[in-house]
Amino acid sequence: MTEQDKKRIGKFLSLILRHDPQKIGIELDEQGWAKVSELIEKCKKHRYHFSREDLIEIVETNDKQRYSFNEKRSKIRANQGHSIDIDLALSPTEPPEYLYHGTATRFLSSIMEQGIVKGSRQHVHLSKNKETADKVGSRHGKPAILTIMSGKMYTDGILFYQSENGVWLTDYVDTKYISE
Repeated sequence: MTEQDKKRIGKFLSLILRHDPQKIGIELDEQGWAKVSELIEKCKKHRYHFSREDLIEIVETNDKQRYSFNEKRSKIRANQGHSIDIDLALSPTEPPEYLYHGTATRFLSSIMEQGIVKGSRQHVHLSKNKETADKVGSRHGKPAILTIMSGKMYTDGILFYQSENGVWLTDYVDTKYISE
């Protein structure tokens, strides 16, 4: 499988497992899991051909670690970023003192007015380092990195979660916790 094939299939998996499982006619369980065998079979009907071994390679080599298997590798799910309602069964976790949010400069005025909102996703995504935040911001235009006072937020009673791939999640970041 070429890198181009892995990228193309990975993007399609992201669409299916995070946003639109009905596009190929599968249902995710309440925690976002899809049966691997059904996923492979139904993706083929939509011109995305890959084997179980290919899927394992895609999951293991994805630089963003977007997906996880269950212990038996019979089910797969996206680690975060869902726009559909699922329960990832994450436990509240104390964050580091500072986290970072990567965005495009064109969104800064809106963020500084209303804070960081989750939009259509289940959570706001934050990074533990500036390098990752810069990569995220670069996907949307000229990047801007915002420093989030996550330790203060936590002290103030705001919950944080950490997904399996290390992304920090919260429901909303008020402007009082943001610095440029």
